[in-house]
Amino acid sequence: MNISYINFVLQILDKYVIKIFLLFFVLGLVVFVSIFLAVDFMSNFLQKDVSTLIVLKYYAFQLPTIIYQMFPMASLLATVFTLSTLNKSNELVAMFSLSYSLARVSAPILTTIAILSSVMFWVNDRIIPQFNKKKNYIYFFEIAKKPNLYSMVKTNKIWYRSDNILFNIKTLNAAEKKAQGLTLYYFNTSWDLVQLITAKEVLMNNENWRLKQGQITLFTKDSSFPLTKSFSEKSITMDEDIADIQTPAHSSDVLSLRELDKFIDKNKEAGLDTLNYEVDYQGKFSFAFAAFVMSLMGIPFSVTHQRSGGTMINAGKSLGLAFMYWAFYSSMMTLGKHGAIPPLLAVWIPNFVMGGLAFMLLIRLKK
Repeated sequence: MNISYINFVLQILDKYVIKIFLLFFVLGLVVFVSIFLAVDFMSNFLQKDVSTLIVLKYYAFQLPTIIYQMFPMASLLATVFTLSTLNKSNELVAMFSLSYSLARVSAPILTTIAILSSVMFWVNDRIIPQFNKKKNYIYFFEIAKKPNLYSMVKTNKIWYRSDNILFNIKTLNAAEKKAQGLTLYYFNTSWDLVQLITAKEVLMNNENWRLKQGQITLFTKDSSFPLTKSFSEKSITMDEDIADIQTPAHSSDVLSLRELDKFIDKNKEAGLDTLNYEVDYQGKFSFAFAAFVMSLMGIPFSVTHQRSGGTMINAGKSLGLAFMYWAFYSSMMTLGKHGAIPPLLAVWIPNFVMGGLAFMLLIRLKK
């Protein structure tokens, strides 16, 4: 048989496999995004008095983030359904008769996923942060009705005013309810400074804040010099509005890689804790490989059942593996943010372990 003819046939088969994959990929993405939107809406907006237009605007700006998060799952499901469909119709057997191996059949699928992952990585770095800023704007201005909290989304160099109190926070870790570099300015009704409180670290428990390693400075008319007293730990009560500063989104969501890298370097120079941000920074790179690794995991389970219902069984097993991957990934991220594992290892161990497991399962296949 002519070699050029064989190459022509192989190209046709590759295009055929890619076409099937993309069809299942789009359908899977629509399903997962729809489920996410439905659950999120019922959890956050079903019982709130928010106009439909505002909700639509909010989700329009959140949509790129949802697609990015659902991309690995859609890739996995599309891989499983593509290979299972080919297997069920005996088209996979025909390909094997042309000296195709399972790896060769999967190659166009994995190549497509790699290309899509590169595109999604770029989208996550350049487009999604801008959409997240607009989403946060809508949330604080039109949904939560607390526009003064919008500026805190960046979580560094925060300035906030509540009645006669003005305070500044160098770095806010909303997830762990911690802040570093707190300065509180207390004014009287004439807006004369009467008290200044500084603290190196703050633990926020709703309205109760526990300050560590700080100073209290009192300004009185009776004394020409302010009175200063140091403390190792002090508790203060803040009003409910100020306690809400714990709710804004994490800064990593609204920063590009370059901006996040500069943010980490700047805070390191100031002696501030940047561990969470370092994990998030490395996680932006490792997550770009999640779709590839998860799809690789699904390949061995796509050709094990040919009878009726086999496709759904394969999909169920693959989704089980996907859940295991996410649980593993989340656990490693948590350990990394608590300093138990270096950030680089925390975000990459799941990809290497699960990718290695998938590779071992592929080797065990006879085909």
